Formats: sequence, C-alpha cells, structure tokens
Amino acid sequence: TYYLQTLKDNVRLFTHEILNKINEVVVKAGHNLVKKKEEKLKGKCDSFVVETNVHYPTDINLLLDAMTKIIILVFRLCKLAGISGWRQYKHILKKVKKLYRCAQKSTNSYRKSKRRKEYKKKEKQKAHKKYVSECANIIKKAKETIEITPEIEIKTIGIIYNIKKYIAHGERQIEQIIRRVLDGEKIPHEEKVFSIFEEHTEWISKGKAGVQQELGLNVCIIEDQYKFILYHEVMERITDVEIAVPITKKVLEMYPDLSVISYDKGFYSPQNKIDLQEMMDEVILPKKGRLLREEREYENSENFRELRRKHSAVESGINALENHGLDRCPDHGIIGFKRYVALAVLGRNLQNLGNIIYEKKKKLKKHELEKRKRVA
Repeated sequence: TYYLQTLKDNVRLFTHEILNKINEVVVKAGHNLVKKKEEKLKGKCDSFVVETNVHYPTDINLLLDAMTKIIILVFRLCKLAGISGWRQYKHILKKVKKLYRCAQKSTNSYRKSKRRKEYKKKEKQKAHKKYVSECANIIKKAKETIEITPEIEIKTIGIIYNIKKYIAHGERQIEQIIRRVLDGEKIPHEEKVFSIFEEHTEWISKGKAGVQQELGLNVCIIEDQYKFILYHEVMERITDVEIAVPITKKVLEMYPDLSVISYDKGFYSPQNKIDLQEMMDEVILPKKGRLLREEREYENSENFRELRRKHSAVESGINALENHGLDRCPDHGIIGFKRYVALAVLGRNLQNLGNIIYEKKKKLKKHELEKRKRVA
C-alpha cells in the first residue's frame, strides 16, 4: 500500500507530453485489434469546456481573495523573520470581510424615483470606497513589511514572491473597482481576470440552452470510428476556427492513414476549408450562413450527408469523458490542468481498449462452447 501523498507526488511527475505518447501507444494497440490493414481512419473533431475549480468571479470577491492571501502570508513571513506588527491579522481579515459584505449588499435602485436612485448610487459608492481604501492601506503596509524583511531562507523568498504576486492582483482589482463604481466606466472584457488562483480561467459562452457561461478552458478532441480519441489539445486564448488547421496537421503526422475528418460549423472559415482540403481526401466542414449553388449541391450529396450525420457520435465520447471526471478540473495551474485532461483522455482510451479485449474473449469463449456442443 502507498500513502495518498506518495501517489499524488508520483502522478505529478507525468507531463501531458508523456501522457500523449502513452495514449498514442494505447490507440495503436487498439487499432491492431479492430482495424483492417487496408481500412482508412475516419475522424470527428469537436470542442467542449472543461471547467476550472473556481467560484463565480466579481471584482470585489476577487479583491477579497487577494487580500486574504496577502494578510495570511505577511503574518507567516513576520513569524519566520521575527518581525512584529501583524499579530492581529485575524482582526484585520475580519474587518476586510465586513467591508466586503457591505459593498456586496449595496446595490443600485430599480425604482422610478430619481431621488431614490441617486441615494442608492451614493450609498454604493461610499461602501465600495471604504472597502477599497482599507485594502489599499493593507497593501501599503504589506509592501513596507517586505522591504524590511531580510531574504535569509528559501521559505522567506518563496513567501515574498507570493505576496508580491497577490499584491499585483489586489492593485489591479482596486483600480477596476474605482473605474467601474466611482468613475462609471465599463471594464473591457480583455482586462478582466476570472480567478487569481487559476489565472488561465476563461469566460466561455457557447450559447447552450440554460447555460449562460462556463468558467474554464475549451478542449478540442479528434475521435475515430472505433471510439478512440486520437489526439486532444487544450485551447488557451484561441477559438475553434484558429485551432482547426494546426490540430489536423498534428493528428495527420501521428496517423497518416486518416483520410476524413468531420467538423461542425464552429470550425468553418473559407481559408480553413482550402487548407484542410489540401491535407485530406475529404473534409466535412459545413459552411456558416448562405450557401452558393455549388456548395448546396456538395453539402446535399449522399456521402457528405452520411458523414455529417455520423459526426454527432463524437458527443458520446465527450459525454463519457465528462461522466468520468472531466466536467471540472480539481488540479491547480495550467500544467496541472493539461495533465488532468491528458490523464482523462488516456483513461477513456484504456477503457475502450479493455472493452474490445473483453468482447473478443467473450466471442472466443462462446465459439468454444458451441464447438464443444457440436462435438458432443
């Protein structure tokens, strides 16, 4: 038996690159069992969201997260270095939380009365101003503590690095709260951060019924007709249109006998269609918007319609991954996220390989029983 921490430490030694190589070996072993030599592979490409383990973000609760980390880490630093001044860190933390609650409860009025609206607006600004002012004072005090702390131990250096990181997060959130609440400015989407712990988290809105947004990263997968996931890629700051050609190039290098890949409309662009047609025998990439006469004829052809109809089978693979733990990633950091996704894909392929071996043994056993009956 092994301790849980031992298992965690050993699993962390795997990188997503190593896991992808193992996955390739598993897929090829599966193909040796089910695929005929002359048969071509047919792929289906789609993307889905893997959520990060974060709470719903607002600028004031992200500031609270940053302040909580700053206060606790500065107290630890003072304890290690023997500096006084942060003994009442629990009281400071309590005070910040109280001001956060006041800011959280202060809302705009939706009544028709202008006087009431103005009163509620001023009340909201006052609550946010107090909260931001207290946080700015704590950050100032934390910076002063860092300056007088000697970097004597590795532990001390590590804590100072983390404090500086959270101070940068805190200062950004303070600036955004002032701009939004006090100056009445709308913060551009690209300036927003959705978690100070999982900084790679993106705000994804796919337009699904009942799902306004998802907080995580898109993962693109290519599955073959035998339900093996040939390749996957975590999509950081890129869209389906941008990943279509690069992921196809990578998967064709690994599996040169891949002749057809089907995509949905989200991957379509005129340039993508040209590039993909040069790479493969046939590309199933439905066009967005109005079709020209030639395009309509091509998309209504029997082969195109049949392969497009089969494309929906990729949802079964995505659903299997989500049911086996890939709906939300509990691991930390982008490296942990990629490793977790790679492990899930490898686990799915091993499960599929196991099912194929089990079915083959079951058939063989059945055949032997029938043979015995005939002899008897």
